[in-house]
Amino acid sequence: MDLFASIDLYCERLDAGFWSEPVNFLSNLFFVAAGLWGIYQVRQRRTGGFAELMGWWVVAIGIGSGLFHSFANRLTIWADIVPIATFTLAYTLFCLRRFMGMRWGKAIAIFLAFYAVVGFATYMVPDWLRLATNGSTGYLPPFLALIFFGILVIRSGNPAGWYNIIAAMIFIGSVSFRMIDPIVCEALPIGTHFLWHTLNALMLGVVLAAVAKYGAPRSVYR
Repeated sequence: MDLFASIDLYCERLDAGFWSEPVNFLSNLFFVAAGLWGIYQVRQRRTGGFAELMGWWVVAIGIGSGLFHSFANRLTIWADIVPIATFTLAYTLFCLRRFMGMRWGKAIAIFLAFYAVVGFATYMVPDWLRLATNGSTGYLPPFLALIFFGILVIRSGNPAGWYNIIAAMIFIGSVSFRMIDPIVCEALPIGTHFLWHTLNALMLGVVLAAVAKYGAPRSVYR
């Protein structure tokens, strides 16, 4: 497999050149801005190192996605995928540990059970639905995580869970723009993928607001 083989997935890209997706590339700056804003809020509120790391992770999402939309190939796609996937996993643990105050053993057990079920459900999605959604069914785990753990956090009495629910609603909008990108190419040559970036940056900003406001270390864990 040629790791440097060019990948053309979006309306805006017309060739294999570096500056072939300028709007998609520049829209990644919203991730960087959201991450830096989150870091500032965490430091202002002194929410701790784990919380600040979540902000830097969002910055990494913007950088990784920017690399992929500059050099779209089989190697840089991992720079796009890995920060998003690992942020989702880390934020899940953050919800369980910081928002709900669970001990590590209980948190990891719930974490593993949830992703085993959701991972299997995502794997079982039929190919026709993957194609119809432009591969967006791969983002089912983070969406369900926002909803499921948002509800758990709310039930625990922590209002941070409502931020998860709001983030999930924004995520529905962003996924919609990702899905229709290949459909609107003829009418809108730049596509709608940049709106996927823009709304996801807003969604992560909402998540980081919860992290900064409610994510301080617990003195007692349940």
